[in-house]
Amino acid sequence: MISPRIDRNTKVILQGISGRAGRLHSRLMKAYGTNLVGGVAPAKDVNEINGIPLFPDCASAVKATGATVSVVLVGAYDLLAAMREAVAAGIKMIVTPTEGMPVHDALQAKRLTRDAGVLWIGGSTPGMAVAEVAKLGFLPDVSLKSGPLGLMSKSGTLSYESGYRLALRGVGTSVWVGVGGDPVKGARYSDLVPFYAQDAQTKALLIIGEIGGRDEEDFAEALQAQQFSKPVFALIAGRTAPEGVAMGHAGALTYGSHGGYAAKRAALEAAGVTVYDTLNAMVEGVAARLL
Repeated sequence: MISPRIDRNTKVILQGISGRAGRLHSRLMKAYGTNLVGGVAPAKDVNEINGIPLFPDCASAVKATGATVSVVLVGAYDLLAAMREAVAAGIKMIVTPTEGMPVHDALQAKRLTRDAGVLWIGGSTPGMAVAEVAKLGFLPDVSLKSGPLGLMSKSGTLSYESGYRLALRGVGTSVWVGVGGDPVKGARYSDLVPFYAQDAQTKALLIIGEIGGRDEEDFAEALQAQQFSKPVFALIAGRTAPEGVAMGHAGALTYGSHGGYAAKRAALEAAGVTVYDTLNAMVEGVAARLL
């Protein structure tokens, strides 16, 4: 699969840059060091936003800039069309923070990106980052400290707090990927195991999981299949959540034992993962292992 690792030379465009979220986060990403080389917007009366040149479509943006990555900040019902445009233009990695993409659209997007060999991060992702280098999406700067810990998360807010507290304890991250909280998504934990296994900067791996779906169980199986030799830690949100109620994310709900906390914990521990019950315990435990 395509590596999620980005650097200051990675050329990025932002689809939907003229919207409120696009204007805000293009400015923040650019200030962090992300090489934003273009924005896609229908505006005809301006040529740039936040010093970033505008293009009417992905094809012209990619042709002019050589961009390989797109952050897509458009509405949920416009995502599939925007992703089709990005894939057709030759983009190799797409990040979609928008929450609530219709499931049928998401299934089409998953097949589209898979067949084209495009890495899709999302939907409902806070984004991804290589700390102190570049970021895509919403990740707060205070949570980003360079270090040896790979981090994957469904939850944005819980991962921000985890990254921040770990940074305060002196533990930084290598490549941080928010896989997203929608029930149908692009890259899942299990898909990224081979990358973290071979990534030289990553010395250990942390997932911030949650109830619902099979992502954590499939991750555990992937660790065993890969014979993953680095320490792996996990924090699973939703231990006391009631059955049949979506908790924050559309994919964070359980029915009977399906997607439940106990099943996820058992699968992870069987694969050698250290699972923590609380955020404080996770921070202290990871710090004790890595410092």
